[in-house]
Amino acid sequence: MSDLLERLRGRGWRMTAQRRVVAEVLDGEHVHLTADEVHARAVDKLPEISRATVYNTLGELVTLGEVLEVSTDRRAKRYDPNAHTPHQHLVCAKCGAIRDVHPTGNPLTNLPTSERFGFTVEGVEVTYRGTCPNCAAAA
Repeated sequence: MSDLLERLRGRGWRMTAQRRVVAEVLDGEHVHLTADEVHARAVDKLPEISRATVYNTLGELVTLGEVLEVSTDRRAKRYDPNAHTPHQHLVCAKCGAIRDVHPTGNPLTNLPTSERFGFTVEGVEVTYRGTCPNCAAAA
């Protein structure tokens, strides 16, 4: 059973066939699928699943805090099941591939108090950009 499915069961989330398929599609390390990609993969497992059900399920998972909604650029939002392990993202500027990265240190401590303008900082999102090996090889 996937980590996401285990977490959802532990929360007592009602596991319909449609919800299970969406959770199964999101299973894995470095998963950052768009809603349309989730739907396409879900249809392979459960042909009658609707796009609306996928979108609604993704929205519920984000609201529950079990999936992160990732927006790294002007492309479609992506869904990351790695919601409970602090991490940042490494994004290919050419193809949009995303990888989870775990740099050492706390990026919050890099923001001096004088640059916080009185804000109580609760979180930070860092996105590293570059070119993936596949795109670099194709160039």
